[in-house]
Amino acid sequence: MSSVSYISQLSPVLFWDIDREHMDVERHSAGLIQRVLEYGTLQDWRLTRDYYGMDRIVSDCKRLRTLDPMALSFVCAMSHTNKEDYRCYQFRQSNPTPWNF
Repeated sequence: MSSVSYISQLSPVLFWDIDREHMDVERHSAGLIQRVLEYGTLQDWRLTRDYYGMDRIVSDCKRLRTLDPMALSFVCAMSHTNKEDYRCYQFRQSNPTPWNF
């Protein structure tokens, strides 16, 4: 699958703030994977998994500074990895807010 056909098949809500025709899917793979995991549909996930492969998705997600907890759990379940291996899990906010005891 080419990068043009891949990006054209993704949901348009993922690209509300950027022009999808000028996006480099290889250079910005981590940001694209993060958007698909946090805001995409199941069809977007399947397209992304088929395009990048699970090894690339896991390696990009392990370097992300932030990732939604549900998206992190989904990636861990799909790839059979531990949450502790991910940077976003290690760098969670250490000071709890006063109303969350």
